[in-house]
Amino acid sequence: MSSQTMPLSYFIEITLSEDKLSAYLQFKNSEDGLTFTLTQLEQVLESYHVVHGVDRGKLEEIVKSPEAYFLAQTLIALGTPPVPGQDGRITLMQNVSAEAKKPSELEDGTVDFREVTSISNVRKGQLIAKRMPATEGVAGRAVTGEAIPAKEGKEARLKLGKNVVADPEQLGLYAAIDGMVTKTDRDKINVFPVYEVNGDVDYSVGNIDFVGTVVIRGNVLTGFKIKCSGDIRVTGSVEGADLDAEGSIEISAGVLGHNKGVIKAGSRVKSSFIQDATVIADEVLVSQSIMHSNIRAVKSVICKGTKGLIVGGTIQSGEYVAARTIGNSMSTATVIEVGVIPELRNELTQLRIQLKASRDGMDKTEKALILLDQMAAAGKLTPDKVGMRVKLNHTKKQTIEEQTAMKERILEIEKSLEDSEKAKVEVVSTIYSGAKIVIGRYTKFIKDPVSHVKFQFADGDIAMLPIV
Repeated sequence: MSSQTMPLSYFIEITLSEDKLSAYLQFKNSEDGLTFTLTQLEQVLESYHVVHGVDRGKLEEIVKSPEAYFLAQTLIALGTPPVPGQDGRITLMQNVSAEAKKPSELEDGTVDFREVTSISNVRKGQLIAKRMPATEGVAGRAVTGEAIPAKEGKEARLKLGKNVVADPEQLGLYAAIDGMVTKTDRDKINVFPVYEVNGDVDYSVGNIDFVGTVVIRGNVLTGFKIKCSGDIRVTGSVEGADLDAEGSIEISAGVLGHNKGVIKAGSRVKSSFIQDATVIADEVLVSQSIMHSNIRAVKSVICKGTKGLIVGGTIQSGEYVAARTIGNSMSTATVIEVGVIPELRNELTQLRIQLKASRDGMDKTEKALILLDQMAAAGKLTPDKVGMRVKLNHTKKQTIEEQTAMKERILEIEKSLEDSEKAKVEVVSTIYSGAKIVIGRYTKFIKDPVSHVKFQFADGDIAMLPIV
């Protein structure tokens, strides 16, 4: 500093970012001919406790030519950000994905039946999965020298299903029986024995309710039921039957439902075709056609084989629908809905009904309490009325808590229904008039045939975009 009489702190201000990982220098006052030394500037930094990650080269530039920095906020120090730990993970020793167990699909859309029952077999005591522990993070350091704690990795948890055991340290998962490894809802790992029927499910077999995986080497006839905790594999066809699997369902020769029965899977339903049937699953994969059926999928419905036709009925999917052709030249009504999980809509409707009933009940409770309070003020409250007053106050408190929980759940569902940005419908070949696309709360009617397009939510409406 030469001619000025004010201390350097009068001219310079140091500010820190909110996370204290950046420090900035700014001239709050200026003066012609202002000069100062590097030592004086470092003293100003020290007065602000900036001691780590200081850019000495930048400080030297500022000392050399202060005027060049009068009008700018200059970064002069960078801290060391913390490094978060890695999350723990579960590593499976066998491939239990749907891809590993599906039948081999040939180029013409047909299925190689010899591979339809590929199973991940394990022996009792065999290691099924390993848990890799999470790691600790590396602490960072603020420009003020303070340590910035790092976020530790989130521990993974072995999700034990049926017929499995974990070691005391929860690091390994082992089979408790001989059988097949299967993942069911919420990624639980199980070992299931397999029940096989070497022929049709008919009157000679009857209904099946089995804690494991069921393999049918024939057809499932109308009116019969199969329920299991694992997967269902059918090498033939399924007629108007009820199939309910916690795992996946694979049907080699297709579904001809006759508008009877329901096919329901905890994960995937795979079939060559589906006609006049109701199917509920996480994912639905069809190689040939879906005709006049009601499909409800949490994630996706894909029908992109050689025929790849969806016509008639209603297809509902939480995220994605893809087909080669939707509708037909006769303008058959075909509804495709994405961005909506049907179960959530039903839950939302029920919650609104329950909330209205709860509010009606609350009104009656409050009116009764007002009357009892008036009696108490007049000294006319009998012992039985005192007990009633206590009970009603407890009921009121409990009802308020229930209403709060219902309101929070309603808001949560409404928010998820409005989040349709990822929802998409893809048409590889042609979509015909008579088709209706619904994304979240928005609807688009197809008036003329159009080819090679995708539909997704954009700018407050359903956009129709070419498939590149």
